[in-house]
Amino acid sequence: MTDHDESDTPREVPTEAPELPQALAARLAGYAWHRNLVGEAGANIHRLHRTDSPALYLKHGDGDAAIAIADEFARLQWFADRWPVPRVEHFEWSDGSAWLLTRALPGRTAYEWLEDDPDRAEAIVTSIGRRLRDLHQLPVDPCPFNANHRLQLDLARQRLDAGLIDADDFDDARQGWTPQQVWEALGAMLPLAEDPVVSHGDFSLDNLLMNEDGDVVGVIDLGRAGVADRYRDLAILANCLDEFGPALRDTLFSAYGIAEPDLRKLDFHLLLDECF
Repeated sequence: MTDHDESDTPREVPTEAPELPQALAARLAGYAWHRNLVGEAGANIHRLHRTDSPALYLKHGDGDAAIAIADEFARLQWFADRWPVPRVEHFEWSDGSAWLLTRALPGRTAYEWLEDDPDRAEAIVTSIGRRLRDLHQLPVDPCPFNANHRLQLDLARQRLDAGLIDADDFDDARQGWTPQQVWEALGAMLPLAEDPVVSHGDFSLDNLLMNEDGDVVGVIDLGRAGVADRYRDLAILANCLDEFGPALRDTLFSAYGIAEPDLRKLDFHLLLDECF
């Protein structure tokens, strides 16, 4: 699903602090709060800043969003020594609610760099492709998180039956489709032979942080990370790049090291992503 539209919706807005657990309220006294409006996926996300302290991000959610936040906490712990991910400052679970406080990483999102500096698009995408290749070279066996397509299909079926798939948020290629049509199209593409890697799960431009030199210095939103087919990440990233020109797909695959991308797998993983 796309992360952006053509509107001028701000990425964040100033706000007051929400009601917090006692330990967090004491910890975060004196911070200024901004509500993040990009990619919340059911959770409330706030950026916090204070002149004498590093910037922080706080995710909070109930029900399914709380479970997703707990999943991200577990993955951040595992990735901490393996990949440039946010440092966990505090995690709390109480009465079905989860709170995850992390330290902000440096840099700006890849989307912001591509939007503001289109002349560097090829170099930016080359850097991203190489960084994704590095992630996918992590050893698979130590990773305790399963995200293969069979598990994802089970979760997608549950979301379909519960009426949780938002057809209004489908990519342009599937505008007008129903969730049932997406499900049937997925079924028609099975079986699928996986090439397992440690996958981010939502390797989109908003989840990649880059410095001024064009290096990827951090990745965020790892709640869906786990062992899965490598095209799970490639499909989402290639789809995001289409907004900045179709030629960037070729740049991505070249930097990653793929001469002829598997179009069937790209289509499958984009269809599957529509369910989440």
